[in-house]
Amino acid sequence: MTSIDSDLDRALVIDRPTWEHGPPHELFGRLRRECPVHWSSEIPEFPLETGYWSVTTADDIHTVSRDWKTYSSAKKGITAASYAFPLELIQAMFIGMDPPRHDRLKALFQAGFTPKRIAQHEDEIRAIVVRVLGRLEGRDTCDLVNDVAQPAVSRVIHSFMGIPESDDAMWAALMNATLGAGDPDLNPDGVDAVVEKLVPQIFESCRALIAARRENPTEDLTSVLVHAEVEGERLEEHEIVMGFFLLVAAGNDSTKATYSSAMRALMQHPEERQRLLDEPSLVPSAVEESLRMFPAFAHFARTATADTDLHGTRIREGDKVVMWYVSSNRDETRYEDPDRFDVARNPDHQAFGAGGRHFCLGTALARLELRILLEETLRRYPAMELAGEPTWVESPFINQLKTLPVRLCSS
Repeated sequence: MTSIDSDLDRALVIDRPTWEHGPPHELFGRLRRECPVHWSSEIPEFPLETGYWSVTTADDIHTVSRDWKTYSSAKKGITAASYAFPLELIQAMFIGMDPPRHDRLKALFQAGFTPKRIAQHEDEIRAIVVRVLGRLEGRDTCDLVNDVAQPAVSRVIHSFMGIPESDDAMWAALMNATLGAGDPDLNPDGVDAVVEKLVPQIFESCRALIAARRENPTEDLTSVLVHAEVEGERLEEHEIVMGFFLLVAAGNDSTKATYSSAMRALMQHPEERQRLLDEPSLVPSAVEESLRMFPAFAHFARTATADTDLHGTRIREGDKVVMWYVSSNRDETRYEDPDRFDVARNPDHQAFGAGGRHFCLGTALARLELRILLEETLRRYPAMELAGEPTWVESPFINQLKTLPVRLCSS
């Protein structure tokens, strides 16, 4: 292992105070330079966890992502600290499975998420975004996260799932509290409430949808889950619920996170925003740059299935291996001046994973939503300004702003 200073050797990458103002990019920069595969012996909020390896470079994350036989998604969960969420439920989602079951379950949805199929929803998605932005008419300020990003992305994914609009806020709140379990605002009852309160609420709310689709199948993705067969058998109820949870959670959080941070960056760098206003064809490039700099999920984790070596470091069987996308997407060996926001960069990145079987199912949908959200927001409010200090969700997992107060300047 690379020789490092003692203060870095003792660094606890997953320590909630470290994330109060977003990802600790200075720490990750040091890790990439001095100890790209770094061991932390504990997670303060999760005393039962036994430590984890932080993988911080793009090349190493690429290696881990593509070797599912050595680095399992099923053994100990998919996040660095998983015991707050029952392992059985994590393993019921295809993101928490290994092949071959992962491949069979994920294939049920892939046909519905191809770029061609998603493109057919562009008019519908644009109408949703325009309608949400229209609610701001006559206002001078708003919170871009909660007044625009959340309701827009919730309606999009919920329309795919067959959830009525009247339930959008309820499902969004459940997803926020579960994924942001350590944040005192999103989940005031604390991490233990995930199992004691939130999981039962998710199951209870989902059962009515499941019963309705069993009685009257529709074309939505909830029906796909209810009537799916994997290896000749229907999914059990907890597998249906957790498949539903995975799609709703990802749809509610991912695009909201990157859009909000992208708009913040454009307001902080008005010269980059002007480039988009002058040349709207750069918006898809700006989407990719935003995904690079502001990936919605800071990390996912794997578990070593055997002793192995990674970047000269010995990983032991059973060790957690955490892939930090917020670090790899700013890897100096991949990107020139990686902390600079450049709407024309159009980079490759690992915001959707680093390839392999667990590459994000919803990439086409996320890219389309982000493009439409940026286009319509800039069209209506080309001179939008920050109206206060944004706040971050206190989480080493979901990388997103909690609030983004803005002044709605149209000129």
